[in-house]
Amino acid sequence: MSNPTQPLGPFKLVTVNTAPERAKRLVGRVVEQLKDQFTIIHAANVDNIADVRATVKSIQPDILFCASMWTSEESSEIQGIAKEEIPGIKTMAIPQGLQVEKGPDAVVEFLLEAVPGLITGS
Repeated sequence: MSNPTQPLGPFKLVTVNTAPERAKRLVGRVVEQLKDQFTIIHAANVDNIADVRATVKSIQPDILFCASMWTSEESSEIQGIAKEEIPGIKTMAIPQGLQVEKGPDAVVEFLLEAVPGLITGS
C-alpha cells in the first residue's frame, strides 16, 4: 500500500497548444498546485496536429491535454492519435474557447478540478 503523503507519479504530460509558452505557464501553475497529490512532468508541447503522433511515440506520455483553441473535432482527432500510439493514455480536451472567453485563470481552475479524476480514474 502506498503512503498517502507521497504524491502519485511521476506522470509525463504532453500538451497540444499553438501557444507553447502559455501552455508551459498554465501547466506550471497546475503542477505546482497539485504537487502534494501528483508528480506531473510537462515533457513536451506540440503546436500542430501533424506532429502529435511522432511526439507521443517518442515521449511516451501518460497524459495528453488538448488546449482550448482546438475545435471538438480537432481535439477528438488529437486524442485519437494519442490513443492509437498508447492505448490507455489519459487524455483531456480543455473546452473550446475557455482561454479566450474566460482567461487563463479559468483554464487553470478547469484543470485543477479535472486532473485528479483523470489521473485516478474517478
